[in-house]
Amino acid sequence: MDTNIATGTPPQGIVTSQGSHQPEAKLGLFDAVSIIVGIIIGVGIFETPPKIFEQVSHPGLALLVWVLGGALALVGALCFAELASAYPRSGGEYVYLTRAFGPLTGFLFAWSQLTVTRSGSVAALAYIFGSRAARLFDYDSNSVFFLAGLALGLLTLINILGVRMGTRTQNVLTVAKVLGLGGLIVVGLGWGRSEIAAPVEPATRESGWFAGAMILILWTYSGWHEAAYIVAEAKNRTRNIPLALILGTAIVTIIYLLVNLAYLVGLNFDDAKTSIAAERLISLAWPGYGARVMDVFIMISALGAMNGMIFTTARIYTEFGRDHRIFKVLSHWSKRMHTPVRALSVQGLICLVFIAGVWLMEGAMDAFEAAVTLTAAVFWMFFCLTGIALLVLRAKDPDTPRPFRVPGYPIVPLIFCAWCAYMVVGTVLYEPSKSLIGLAILCAGLPFYFLPQKLRRTQRVDDLQPVGK
Repeated sequence: MDTNIATGTPPQGIVTSQGSHQPEAKLGLFDAVSIIVGIIIGVGIFETPPKIFEQVSHPGLALLVWVLGGALALVGALCFAELASAYPRSGGEYVYLTRAFGPLTGFLFAWSQLTVTRSGSVAALAYIFGSRAARLFDYDSNSVFFLAGLALGLLTLINILGVRMGTRTQNVLTVAKVLGLGGLIVVGLGWGRSEIAAPVEPATRESGWFAGAMILILWTYSGWHEAAYIVAEAKNRTRNIPLALILGTAIVTIIYLLVNLAYLVGLNFDDAKTSIAAERLISLAWPGYGARVMDVFIMISALGAMNGMIFTTARIYTEFGRDHRIFKVLSHWSKRMHTPVRALSVQGLICLVFIAGVWLMEGAMDAFEAAVTLTAAVFWMFFCLTGIALLVLRAKDPDTPRPFRVPGYPIVPLIFCAWCAYMVVGTVLYEPSKSLIGLAILCAGLPFYFLPQKLRRTQRVDDLQPVGK
């Protein structure tokens, strides 16, 4: 019988695999911030700005929507900071949604992560790494699948071998990508040849441009909530996790604004709209090497985002496996490695299948953007429910200690909920067919929940009570 993470007492009804081992608190503030920054800063910041510049009519408007995206991410981080400090069990939204709305909601959230949202994102990042590495070293296209699979396998193995090994790898990759973006900013501001100014003839914006722009921008900011998945492994968790959520989001917002400013100053508003804007910007300082330098930047960024997602997502699946007998194999923690070996292995296999699918489809970035719009409605729906869960749990567990409380309650959580609801509606209207596919994948998990009683969940909602600090 398993034991409660914080108190060491065996909660009723939990079924775990034999030899299960609980996570240890080894992660410091820098580790948590590094995970957040490393996951948020993926390949999106190299691809999204030109698309935003193309959709807006004025460079100032482009900067404004990036500020808005950062502000909304910070609002979300504040909400997650309270939830993480009040319910210090790894699993993030899975824990909060289950406690607030019952096991079915939590089940569907974890199912969506396992089947497409997380697995598809990791696979697409791996494929992008493989395609860039093949181009950098002049390998043929058939090597892309091997390189992508190799990156996935190595990062999965690193995280299996130990928590410290996984976080140290994350720290190195995060520092490297931040330094790389710093170089991009320096080149744009130092070698710039233009001034930020409105175009002579403002572009005509298409209907629905704002929703489309915010889908891309908030996807590029996605990851600000990742520290909530590792709360059980964090030192001084009630202080460090909320602080990491806020610091990580603020750091990335500043970096993103400076990168966009570098595009505008280094090139100009029109030239910043091209898909190779980043390469052209680097070429200002290193003529002829822009493409190769960007290949290296994107490879490092893809690896950093992959490693962070591999690390945190496995924690969702372990909590999922603890509560639902049919997936209990995922709950096992290795006594030797002190890591969720089975969850990491299953996650790696699913991601490998996705990589094969992307490889057969070809066009990694097109597939990646399709995955973003495919899952956006479901993604924002669960974020909206998490914001509502904060309000519900304030009423449901009024005596629960909350070391961090959202400032401006209930206005700030309501803003977060309203914005997430807008993103759900906007996404469905912007991409109705892909949104329906995402919802269909979500509903495909229902038969697994409504199985015979002996195969269904084994943990009561009451066992998800807050368990201390």
